[in-house]
Amino acid sequence: MVSVAGALDRETMASYNLLVVAEDQGRPSRSATASLLVQVSDINDNVPKFSKAEYQHEVLETESAGTSLLTLSAVDPDEEANGRITYSILQQSPSSDPAVFELDPSSGTLRLAQPLDYSEDKVYSLTVQASDGGTPSLVGNSSVVVKVKDVNNNPPEFGKEIYNVAVSENLASGASILTLEVTDRDEGGFSGGYFIYTSDTFDISDEGVVSLRNDVTLDREAKDRYVLQVVAVDQVTDGQSSTAQLNVTVLDYNDNAPQFPTIPDPLRIPEGDYSEVAPGDIFTIVPTDADLGPNGAVTLSLLPPHPLFRFREDGMLQAVGALDRESRETYELFVKASDRGSPQRENITSVRVNLIDVNDNRPEFSSSSYDSSILLKDATEGKLLLTLSATDRDAGNNSLIAYSVDAGSSLYLALNSETGAVTLISDLTDLTEDTTLMLTARAEDHGRPPLSSTARVVVNLRLVSQGEGVAFGSSSYNFSVRENRPTGANVGRVSAFSGSDLYDVAYALKTHADLFSVNASGAVLTRTQLDKEEQEWYILDVEAVDTRTPPTSAIAMVRVQVEDVNESPQFPSEAYKASVFSIAPYKTPVVHVKASDPDVGEEGQLVYSLTVDSPYFDVEPSSGLVYVVSAVGLAGQMAAVVVNAKDPRGLYATTKVEVDVQGSASSADVVVISLNQPANVVEKKVPELETSLGAVLGWTVNVIEVSSANGGSSESRTQRAAAKTLVGFITVDGGEVVSSTEVTKKLQSQSAAVRAELVKVFGAGLHFDVEMEPQSPASSQAAVIALGTMLALCMLGLIVAVALIIRFKRTPKHQDSDKESFDISRSAEGYTNRNRSPDINETVEQGQKMAQEKAAEDEQQRTSRQPDDGGTVKTDGDTVRFKQDRQTEDGDDSCTSSL
Repeated sequence: MVSVAGALDRETMASYNLLVVAEDQGRPSRSATASLLVQVSDINDNVPKFSKAEYQHEVLETESAGTSLLTLSAVDPDEEANGRITYSILQQSPSSDPAVFELDPSSGTLRLAQPLDYSEDKVYSLTVQASDGGTPSLVGNSSVVVKVKDVNNNPPEFGKEIYNVAVSENLASGASILTLEVTDRDEGGFSGGYFIYTSDTFDISDEGVVSLRNDVTLDREAKDRYVLQVVAVDQVTDGQSSTAQLNVTVLDYNDNAPQFPTIPDPLRIPEGDYSEVAPGDIFTIVPTDADLGPNGAVTLSLLPPHPLFRFREDGMLQAVGALDRESRETYELFVKASDRGSPQRENITSVRVNLIDVNDNRPEFSSSSYDSSILLKDATEGKLLLTLSATDRDAGNNSLIAYSVDAGSSLYLALNSETGAVTLISDLTDLTEDTTLMLTARAEDHGRPPLSSTARVVVNLRLVSQGEGVAFGSSSYNFSVRENRPTGANVGRVSAFSGSDLYDVAYALKTHADLFSVNASGAVLTRTQLDKEEQEWYILDVEAVDTRTPPTSAIAMVRVQVEDVNESPQFPSEAYKASVFSIAPYKTPVVHVKASDPDVGEEGQLVYSLTVDSPYFDVEPSSGLVYVVSAVGLAGQMAAVVVNAKDPRGLYATTKVEVDVQGSASSADVVVISLNQPANVVEKKVPELETSLGAVLGWTVNVIEVSSANGGSSESRTQRAAAKTLVGFITVDGGEVVSSTEVTKKLQSQSAAVRAELVKVFGAGLHFDVEMEPQSPASSQAAVIALGTMLALCMLGLIVAVALIIRFKRTPKHQDSDKESFDISRSAEGYTNRNRSPDINETVEQGQKMAQEKAAEDEQQRTSRQPDDGGTVKTDGDTVRFKQDRQTEDGDDSCTSSL
């Protein structure tokens, strides 16, 4: 029996040829052979196998459905049905319905079943299978990657078909407006695209950013809307394109000032009694403004507001007060036209308003009565007796005057209607006695309606002369009266005489009747109190009139001088308020008090002083400047002093000065900077210096000392080539003192900004440094006092030594030593003793006396002004600044003397 000894694989060997030997067991054995063919029958034990584990293929998106892409190949070594392969697509990713691809089940050809679109799907992954016909069927798998190749078959797409954007007309050149959103479903999108447009106002970048061109500005008043047709092209060669519309609306910006129309010059309105209730229309002014909305809404006003004119809302200029041409004929008004935009713009013009005359004034005669006398012997026909004179304040025809006789008549007189001349029309030969002719003359203007006034005309025709009439005893008088005399005070008396006891004399004041009066006796009296400071001299005309018919009159000139009376000074304020730091050095200004004295001359020279001496404050006698003496003990307190202002005659006024002494600062808070400017220049510009430093630091700056670092007296301000001035100040932030360390750091970190601000104050070439170790003015002052004391002691020792030497050198053989002289030289002053032999006690006594005088002098100089090496006081106008020179701590305290 033949059996299988091992595994069979038909696909490896389909048949076996066996040689079978049959052998017996004899000796010798005998055998026979036979051939055996063993056919191995197939079973479905092999899975179909694709030629590739993964197939890759590229296809253009424009390929049509049914196009064969590639042929898949799978093998199955089994026979017949077991080796018959069927192809199919197991899965498509991304999936679609219907499927994009189809696979021929027998040939394995992969075809397009649906059109491709690169913009939708760029890669497809297919899982394919090959299955045999065995039972059960075996399946082999593979994958197919199909890459869709892009073809530029999609035009670019704008985010919107129409873009609407609004921009302000003050848009800066080159500014961006918006970005056009363009997409392209083809590969690369719109990255290689560009735009086609026509505009000389706007630019569009390749990225779609629309901006105003760099050389263009917008003007809504010239053009308020732009429409651009923008074409987007996706590539340079054979590019696809699409179009969108861009609408740009230019919004108004208030860039136009109101403009006035043409205004007649001058504007005219009749004079009259206008009011707010009954105004008078003059002219309508309607300004224009090219802007829109509130930017173009214009309001008219007068600049400054005028009590007689106003504008109505519609632009009508109106008169709202009484206008009198005779008082003022022309008004010049400044008209402001303002819009309501932001920022507001305005325009100003001037208009003239002339008043048209209205016949509102009657003619006025120069006198209410005209008198003339003539002797009959002098009368001739046509002789001019007098001329009437009337004036009319109106203008034009309203001022033309015609004269006529209103009442009374005479056969002897004629009145010229144009000139007002009254003449004789007869030689009066028929008159045999004195005759008085009386007429009423009328002056009438040519206005509509006419206005008129009358005057009396008296002509005396005399046979003989009646004398000269009234006369003053003197043509002029000189009187004086003290100012502030009560009303009715007697100034002086004038006297006039009529020349006859038959006539009385009456007095009248023709000038300054509001200030003076004259009574029936000729006494000149005051009507009110007079003030010399307002007016010193008055010239009065006093008229004397007698009771003659017609009366005669005379005028005398009276000069009145107002004599001065000393008046008390006055302060404008009952109290002054100020603040100062407690560390403020000597002579630091606190406040400037100023009293006024109405007197003139030396009476107005005031001297200031404190009513009670204060160890903390003092005042300069001439200027009224209150300054610090030493405020250390008042830190955190409110101090008060009373300042007295006295004139040379002893009258005075007082005012109170309240000083808030701030104790929050110490000497360690003082920051010192040096400027390459003379000290006097810096002192004059301290307010500007404080403002400039405060602007940079952001704190309030208080300068408390200004000193020269060059040495020398502050009284001799000579500008040096290398001037250096030290400025000490304290900074305050919200009421709290800022430490000097913090201020110094900020000065150093912002040195450029500090210098820029200081250049504005002192000019180009300004240089500043921050001084790291400021010296205390108090220590300098103490050092000066110590040095002064040492100097006085040295001088005393020197004098004593010289006296002893002179004493020891005296011998009997030199009895005439009183003829010798000794010159003792000292550094401060010369002391010479001649023609006398001093006694040692006298010499010592004189030396001590001189030392005391020198010490007192030094102390007086120290208190009146600080020494040059410690501190000096510079007074310039209303400003006092403490000036301190730098010095080393270890000065030379030794003193030497020599003969």
